[in-house]
Amino acid sequence: MNQDKDKNEQPNQDQDQVNDSIMEKIKQLGQTNVPQAPESNIHILPIIGQIEGHLQLPAKNKTTKYEHIIPQIIAIEQNPKIEGVILLLNTVGGDVEAGLAISEMIASLSKPTVSIVLGGGHSIGVPIAVSANYAFITETATMTIHPIRLTGLVIGVPQTFEYMDKMQDRVINFVTSHSNVSEEKFKDLMFARGNLTRDIGTNVVGKEAVDSGLIDAVGGVKEAMFKLNELIKEKPTKEEH
Repeated sequence: MNQDKDKNEQPNQDQDQVNDSIMEKIKQLGQTNVPQAPESNIHILPIIGQIEGHLQLPAKNKTTKYEHIIPQIIAIEQNPKIEGVILLLNTVGGDVEAGLAISEMIASLSKPTVSIVLGGGHSIGVPIAVSANYAFITETATMTIHPIRLTGLVIGVPQTFEYMDKMQDRVINFVTSHSNVSEEKFKDLMFARGNLTRDIGTNVVGKEAVDSGLIDAVGGVKEAMFKLNELIKEKPTKEEH
């Protein structure tokens, strides 16, 4: 009798788990069926919100933590099933050194990479966007280019200015070496007056980013997937080496 009772209870427990799962999906996503992507050779790496560096941001901020992203990039490089990477950017910028670290790691991947600037790729998001082998921007997306800024305690000595100047040069050198924009043009955009109401710099939208040489083309998901598959096919295999 006890065995029969246990058998009857097991299907009921399974059904309860299914119901709980459906209820959770309804609460979180407003739908019962979540579309599942088939197993793919392409990895999607989102860079969303504010890029968090050495200081933890408040819980209300949406952040991309560099200690989460960097191990992912290492795992991508080591995983033979992943043949290409798409970067999805919608970021306001953030920590300069964390942003540069992510940019350098993406640029040093042996696998083809394509980036898409969706809503915005501002500030230190610019180097991350151009770190990919090919960069797209949607028609309505924006990129803000401005000088390096410091927050918190600033010591008023010449060395502080020299430190900021060197940090700024790191950003300028990275962007100009990974895109088609000249150093002179990028500095003009960075130090322009009158484009931003409360700051020095320039806000470029969609095609303007392409015309300046920062981004390779205007496009979205479809174009990025097509380009990445092209780059994967062009990549020489180990046998060809």
